[in-house]
Amino acid sequence: MMKKNRMKKYIAAAAVSAAVLGALTGCGSGKDIGRDAALEAALNDAGVSESETTRLKVSEDRDDGRKVYEIRFDVAEKEYDYEVLAADGSIISSEIDMNENYRPSSEETGSQGGTAAQDGSADQGASAGADTAQAQNGGQENSGTSNPRQNGSAADAGVAVSVDEAIGIALARVEGATDRDIRIELDYDDGRYKYEGEIIYQMVEYDFEIDANTGTILEWSEERE
Repeated sequence: MMKKNRMKKYIAAAAVSAAVLGALTGCGSGKDIGRDAALEAALNDAGVSESETTRLKVSEDRDDGRKVYEIRFDVAEKEYDYEVLAADGSIISSEIDMNENYRPSSEETGSQGGTAAQDGSADQGASAGADTAQAQNGGQENSGTSNPRQNGSAADAGVAVSVDEAIGIALARVEGATDRDIRIELDYDDGRYKYEGEIIYQMVEYDFEIDANTGTILEWSEERE
């Protein structure tokens, strides 16, 4: 009788061991390479380094029952979106868009301006001045027929708050963020002009709307992983 009881205990112990082993095996099949490795896979595919990117964000999601990492980042005027399989780092999808509203950072603008000043000649400067004057005159002549709702220009719309001022208002809410981390555009909706945009900084996305005449923040939301 005691032998039978001992045999039952051995069988029970074996069953527990098998269950544990099965659980470990299951964990192995559900391998997760982690965020850093997923990001590296996307960066390698894009051919860029993390230091070149701005507005970087990595988030987790499910696709057809599989865990995936959704990765987005900007490099200058290009916007990259990736979906990377968490199990092995394979890229499920990738998309590159050109940002039509891209605004070079103040550092980039200053660098380009300095290069132009070094390489430019007196004749080029005179020509640029003439072109600027002509453009200004043309703008004044056509101001009566321009449609600010179509071109989205703050100057043509005659709003009180400039794009740069709106950027400053939004960035003041996110300590450490710079004009490299923000995208913004002027829109006309519900009878008023407003700036709509987003800031992505340190993996957090901030969406906002700012009244283009008062500078009041109409909407503000944060999305954290």
